[in-house]
Amino acid sequence: MALSDRLLAAWYGGHPALALLRPLEWLYRGVVRRKRAAFLAGDGDIYRAPVPVLVVGNITVGGTGKTPLILWLIEHCRARGLRVGVVSRGYGAKPERFPWRVRAEDSASVAGDEPLLIVRRSAVPLVIDPRRSQAVQALLEQEPLDLILCDDGLQHYRLARDLELVLIDAARGLGNGHCLPAGPLREPAERLAEVDALLYNGAQADTPDGYAFRLEPTALVHVASGRRAGLEHFPAGQQMHAVAGIGNPQRFFATLQGLNWRPIVHAFADHAVYSPQALHFSPALPLLMTEKDAVKCRGFAGDDWWYLAVDARPSVAFVAWFDAQLERLLAGRD
Repeated sequence: MALSDRLLAAWYGGHPALALLRPLEWLYRGVVRRKRAAFLAGDGDIYRAPVPVLVVGNITVGGTGKTPLILWLIEHCRARGLRVGVVSRGYGAKPERFPWRVRAEDSASVAGDEPLLIVRRSAVPLVIDPRRSQAVQALLEQEPLDLILCDDGLQHYRLARDLELVLIDAARGLGNGHCLPAGPLREPAERLAEVDALLYNGAQADTPDGYAFRLEPTALVHVASGRRAGLEHFPAGQQMHAVAGIGNPQRFFATLQGLNWRPIVHAFADHAVYSPQALHFSPALPLLMTEKDAVKCRGFAGDDWWYLAVDARPSVAFVAWFDAQLERLLAGRD
């Protein structure tokens, strides 16, 4: 098990040795609080875009379903006639230069797996740059837009934002409640009181402090060809190799089990780089992976490799709240 995986297991499952990291945690908390205080005071080089900027992020390390929710937000805003763009850090991306406009024909090594997934699924204008403010400026120079979604970037305080949406895994919550490196929190838990909305991935119903949303499997997609098939393509009891290199692979494996399949699980590190050799398993069975993994495997995918397409389904109450926020933000920019 990789060090990152052992840390995640300790943060969310508990381990007494983490107490040894508390002094480093307090140093980290001090740095984070100073950055936040400087942002609130307007100190430093903070860029405010001429259109609303909506940050979709989290305060925990580990997957929370952020990419599917961004895809839902893109389509929901488009349905209202809005021109939407996306900016992202582009974790692991190695383009020729920054900022970089991601194209569907890019490789994941150039564009990053999550930005490439978003562009291939939605064809949205998307620019990557670790400095999100520069990504926003580059995007606005290229496209006439009504609003911008910032993929992650909750802690990127050089970019002003008009709305902050924070995602939390309903099952894992905030782990042990401690900040890095003693826990999974990127910012202290009290930061959640300052964001505009909390969304709990996997929650059964809305709560007084947040909205529920779920990830719904919608189709099987052939990795090499892009051909779609219904979930009934695999009958109940189907055995398969299941690959997940995401922040919370167990959620993916549980989804497959919930579909009455029998996955042989292969968990990889988040943003893992794959090769044909790494995905050669025995016995010979269909291989099923996440969409995020599939964007890195199209060029060498086997004949019976598939990915599971999932769509975010936020609660009715969140949709109504979000529509009201859009009306408020867009009216304020007239």
